[in-house]
Amino acid sequence: MANVAVVGAQWGDEGKGKLVDWLSERADVVVRFQGGHNAGHTLVIDGVTYKLSLLPSGIVRPGKLSVIGNGVVIDPWALAAEIDKLSSQGVDVSRQNLRVAGNATLILPLHRELDQLREAAAGAGKIGTTGRGIGPAYEDKVGRRAIRVNDLADLATIGPKVQRLLAHHNALRRGMGEAEVKAQDLIAQLAEIAPRILPFSDAVWSLLDDMKREGKRILFEGAQGILLDIDHGTYPYVTSSNTVAGQAAAGSGLGPSSIGYVLGIAKAYTTRVGSGPFPTEQENEVGEYIGQRGREFGTVTGRKRRCGWFDSVLVRQAIKTSGIHGIALTKLDVLDGLDEIKVGIGYELEGKRLDRFPAAEEAQKRVVPVYESFEGWKGTTAGARSWAQLPAQAIKYVKYLEELIECPVALLSTSPERDDTILMKDPFED
Repeated sequence: MANVAVVGAQWGDEGKGKLVDWLSERADVVVRFQGGHNAGHTLVIDGVTYKLSLLPSGIVRPGKLSVIGNGVVIDPWALAAEIDKLSSQGVDVSRQNLRVAGNATLILPLHRELDQLREAAAGAGKIGTTGRGIGPAYEDKVGRRAIRVNDLADLATIGPKVQRLLAHHNALRRGMGEAEVKAQDLIAQLAEIAPRILPFSDAVWSLLDDMKREGKRILFEGAQGILLDIDHGTYPYVTSSNTVAGQAAAGSGLGPSSIGYVLGIAKAYTTRVGSGPFPTEQENEVGEYIGQRGREFGTVTGRKRRCGWFDSVLVRQAIKTSGIHGIALTKLDVLDGLDEIKVGIGYELEGKRLDRFPAAEEAQKRVVPVYESFEGWKGTTAGARSWAQLPAQAIKYVKYLEELIECPVALLSTSPERDDTILMKDPFED
């Protein structure tokens, strides 16, 4: 029996919610290990739709323990609002089913303001963040001036920490012509929200070690995608944390030996939100067709996603940098009805053929994709639950992708319904 880490193998929005929910039903513990409340999962259970941002997917299933690890940056007001929303839908959230790492960093209102100010000032050079303060909070974490969950329990002595934080932020705010933040105002805000968050605080690393020793199944739930990784993604158009599977260990307090199987999620095509290079993007009728059929709008922000053909080079690169054992290929049904389907199999840059995506920003912008064309299929893949129900041409497409990415397809998702899944390899079984 293996613990499983689930990561996005593209730029996020790969349909992780359905598959994480499918796996969480069989897990005992579900752990979020990085990111913030910009990572949206939509779950549909017994006809009820749940939209989650910070809370792990296991929270909506009875008898599961959900954990927010130390690698996550937490907006306590957003977390409280999400808990309230679930409560209104009949989901009881308590210490029995939710724990939050005491050493996790907090996102504060000043982080959100700074994020939005920077994006507004950047003009055409903006990164395309969600403006929710995730990046600035990670900056303060690395700068060793962050306020953490544990600090909420000792507000009487938090003054020096707040002063150190504001010495940095108020200098930035003055430079942008913004009013300074007063220490007493920030402390008052923290005092107001603290009772909503502290009941869930725990030494998560110790808790998870106990769960592991008891033989509990642990599911590590990633946010965003590997191509948004701060080190291995399309820098600087990335998120502010490591999204690769290795972060599951660092962001939860367990060692890498605790992760037995890494499942990567990839769409049968490619999408991206925000700015940055996208070699196989289709700014044409094909891209519009894929976007409409795939309902490509962000769960959290509602932003329209950019759409294009499957890029095997990028997915293969993600597989290698994250140690992925198997791919869950989603949204195959979106390609139903196309006369021609293309796959990116390489790039050209200044007359030279490349079989990997360059790390340099300027080179990333200039690469030209090399395509392989496939005949589409007229039959439908929607709702298929076995290979026998798939059109022959669709099977050929999936098998060719396996060869290109050098990794087996472990699961195939053919609709948003959780049971419309073809299983080739159970990630939880060694």
